[in-house]
Amino acid sequence: YFEEAMKMRNALQEFCPSKRGALPMTILGLREHIFTGSVSSLANYMALQETSFVTLGQRVLTNPLCMRLHYGHPDVFDKLFFMTRGGVSKASKGINLSEDIFAGYSNVIRGGQVGFKEYLQVGKGRDVGMSQIYKFEAKLSQGAAEQSLSRDVYRMSHRLDFCRLFTFYFGGIGHYFSNVLTVLTVYVVTYLVALLAIYDIEVIGDQKVTPVGTLQMLLGGLGLLQTIPLIATLGVERGWLAAVQDIFSVFVTGGPLHFMFHIQTKAHYMAQTILVGGAKYRPTGRGFVTQHTPMDEQFRFFASSHLYLGFELAMALILMGLFTGVGQYVGRSWSLWLAAVSFIASPFWFNPLTFDWGVASKDYSAYMSWMTSSTGGTLKSWSFWWNEENSHFKTLAFNSKVFYTARSAIWIIMANGIRNTSLFHIDIDIYTPTIKLWKLFVFILLMIIMMNALKMCRLSYAVRR
Repeated sequence: YFEEAMKMRNALQEFCPSKRGALPMTILGLREHIFTGSVSSLANYMALQETSFVTLGQRVLTNPLCMRLHYGHPDVFDKLFFMTRGGVSKASKGINLSEDIFAGYSNVIRGGQVGFKEYLQVGKGRDVGMSQIYKFEAKLSQGAAEQSLSRDVYRMSHRLDFCRLFTFYFGGIGHYFSNVLTVLTVYVVTYLVALLAIYDIEVIGDQKVTPVGTLQMLLGGLGLLQTIPLIATLGVERGWLAAVQDIFSVFVTGGPLHFMFHIQTKAHYMAQTILVGGAKYRPTGRGFVTQHTPMDEQFRFFASSHLYLGFELAMALILMGLFTGVGQYVGRSWSLWLAAVSFIASPFWFNPLTFDWGVASKDYSAYMSWMTSSTGGTLKSWSFWWNEENSHFKTLAFNSKVFYTARSAIWIIMANGIRNTSLFHIDIDIYTPTIKLWKLFVFILLMIIMMNALKMCRLSYAVRR
């Protein structure tokens, strides 16, 4: 902005040495003003997320942690310092996918100092569409995976002191490893409670495997406390009433679903890049993408990373509900259901015109045409897309194949438990009937009704055409 440009003379004075013996100021970080927050609810989420990172995060990383790097934000560089030490950018488009962070790595390794001042702010537009945000988060996650394999991270990790090493981990690639562990924990807990219910071992000794009291049931949503620092920041900058209104609008419009959805985005691409490789640059465009995205395109975008996992978790939780015998189903599974629903529903909830009947009918017709076609490439045929999407399994390393095989073995264990359970053993003694199939019949009936409803939607759209 013009009025901010008047402050550049003051900003450049930050590069003057303040005292004898101090490290030279080589990167000066500035705060950002996100001007795309009013475009859509997704744009508002990204603006709030950016506000949290470029104010709270970078402020603390600079002082007292002394571990702020360069993150692609509007930083001012000491050109002479960098041009005489190998330059800013790196050569490889694979290992150096997130090349901006490597400028920060080179700066630390070569004895530079990073500052952060908030008296000057720079305008910035963030992603406003679901697919844009998805590609952006995927690019960052794959870049973080490649960073973990780089020699720059290796050298820094061997030379930083203990406290700065912790900050470096949790302020960078550790964030993405934490997302991987979060999703892995949800996956393990979901299958564990399902297996305990299927094999009827939910009572160990005299103790039931259930939460005790309301407090333990609510601990599944403990992560919501992480919004408190953002509320504090917004309260100071915009006023407390405006801060509460902003946070309330985020929850009402489905913000938690969005953020949980992108935890899985980060986890999926971080783990996939480490196990398989294939990191690549994903251009997002940063345009005002607010038009409707067809269902087949949504499926191609999110099936492998979110939809398959969401349905897998949902089916495991349904099986848990069918076989459990100790009660408290809602208290034990509400947070797991929230994760499953966020993976399945978020792409459609945040897609404009999703609930318009005409648009939904057209989407379903195009989706079924894409599913049944066998020619025309990935944009016209599901079979082509499936082969391309899973082509990386042919070149998997042996260790990665063992991981995927072990994961698939869970289904065999569950199938064996279902086969041996009394749910499928019908006692025909008319005096002591023990038939427990009614739950299964209800589930099958609901599936049949759903399939017939989808068929009627397709026929209705064909008649209207």
